Amino acid sequence: MDSVDVVVVGAGPNGLAAAVTMARAGLAVRVYERADTIGGGARTAELTLPGYLHDVCSAVHPMALASEFFRRFHLESRIELRTPELAYGHPLDGGRAGLAYQSIDETARMLGVDGPAWKRLFEPLVSHWQELAQFTGTSLLRVPRHPGLAAQFGLRAFEQGSPLWSLRFESDIAPSLLSGVQAHSILPLPGLAPAAAGLLLGSLAHAVGWPVPVGGSQAIVDAMADDLLAHGGEIVTQTEITSLDELPPARAVLLDVTPKSLLALGGDRIPRGYARSLGRFRYGNAVAKLDLALSDPVPWANEALRSAGTVHVGGTHAQIARSEAMVASGRHAQRPYVLVAQPSIIDPSRAPGGSHVLWAYTHVPSGSDVDQSETIIAQIERFAPGFRDTIIATSGRTAVEEEQGNPNYVGGDISAGAATFRQLVRRPTLSPYPWQTPVRGVYLCSSSTPPGPGVHGLGGWHAARRALATSFGIRRAPDLRPGR
Repeated sequence: MDSVDVVVVGAGPNGLAAAVTMARAGLAVRVYERADTIGGGARTAELTLPGYLHDVCSAVHPMALASEFFRRFHLESRIELRTPELAYGHPLDGGRAGLAYQSIDETARMLGVDGPAWKRLFEPLVSHWQELAQFTGTSLLRVPRHPGLAAQFGLRAFEQGSPLWSLRFESDIAPSLLSGVQAHSILPLPGLAPAAAGLLLGSLAHAVGWPVPVGGSQAIVDAMADDLLAHGGEIVTQTEITSLDELPPARAVLLDVTPKSLLALGGDRIPRGYARSLGRFRYGNAVAKLDLALSDPVPWANEALRSAGTVHVGGTHAQIARSEAMVASGRHAQRPYVLVAQPSIIDPSRAPGGSHVLWAYTHVPSGSDVDQSETIIAQIERFAPGFRDTIIATSGRTAVEEEQGNPNYVGGDISAGAATFRQLVRRPTLSPYPWQTPVRGVYLCSSSTPPGPGVHGLGGWHAARRALATSFGIRRAPDLRPGR
């Protein structure tokens, strides 16, 4: 079997980020992918009807502009990203809604009595968003470069993650708007990890916006693949690796897989202590997804929401907390939290003839085989009367089917491991360099490593930097700019 310098298993965003980084360092890189297309959770496909482009998992990408890897890679100069002025919205019964604009001042104005409190919560983080992205974009065991900002972020996370989470607000709109972002974490509310996720995503909404790639999320992974191929790398699809012994000789192997898969791939090569630690890694609850082809935009009762890139559906913060608690206890909520993305309102290329696509998922217990399509439609109809009449075609996936489509989604967990505070510190083990395994030359680069879930490439970037240093003696980060 021919040899290469580096083998990467998995062509998701993290695997490709690792491959690009290694190839830019002048190394021979080969990527193996079990599916017939690359991208993992950042793929785009015609899921409903021909000509309707749906994002398979990730749809909206604040980290495309904020992560250190993508900023070094200059992603925004390689693909077209469009950013809605209204980053996200949150409908409430009676036609009311919370509206989060990229402008923090406009958001505060729309929140009325709670506008000043919203600004006090977010403004210090927004004004230092690059430092915030750096702090939250690596292992929490590393000493932060900006301890003052880290302290401000931590204090706000403790407040929003406690029973005091809505104390600073007077109405129910602002806390509901914030809880919709916190619920991205698929964890019970309130909680420290959901609060941290909400503060980060909310800050980025005001700092850089929540953009969508023209043509779909596939544009992001295609840009990375193009760069890899331009620098001598190879991508081999439709090849499932079931053991490290199946790989060609290489000085470094980077795995875009979960700890569960790492144990299966490594077998007896995994030291017992490390294997026990990986065995303690816990996977979280899941999602059930629904993609829709629509004749018209969603007829939200609050017309301002029709221009929002993302809409969080679920009612008040108390109602969302209740539905998320039901999921955490192993039940399906009748009126669940639903995350909705409307990419075609800003990217008409997603659907033909002025029609639209809609992306939606709800949270369900791990391993659920219950189709949630009707539940999702009913929740959207609750805040958008007449929504059913716009539906042309649908394509739904249960949590079980999510895992069948992507083994990294264990039980339908798209975070590749519960993003609890404990597992943000131990992800997957307690180490300042959790990307490096005790198996010589083997590194883990998936979302099961810091900084966790999301399309940011940072798991791959950090793993590649560690592999360059320890396996090749290269300690200077390679230049990722286009044309270099």
